[in-house]
Amino acid sequence: MPFTSINIGKLSLSMSVEQFVTTHCVLNNIQSLPILEEHIWTLAHLPLHHRDPFDRLLIAQAVHENLTLVTVDPLFTQYIINVIN
Repeated sequence: MPFTSINIGKLSLSMSVEQFVTTHCVLNNIQSLPILEEHIWTLAHLPLHHRDPFDRLLIAQAVHENLTLVTVDPLFTQYIINVIN
């Protein structure tokens, strides 16, 4: 498959999404973080600075797991988490 345009056209890859993710997870020692019940409970107590449900879940995971998030979204900095932007 030549170039794959990902849904909204903001990303083009020279390989499948599956190949890209697998390759870069191995190269960068990235592990998947499952969504746990504790993340949902943390999510329920977050202030509504950010209204995107997926981003709020990432924030809740970062809060609960004491992780650092890498993002350019300025709303993430309104939460008590470590952010690299």
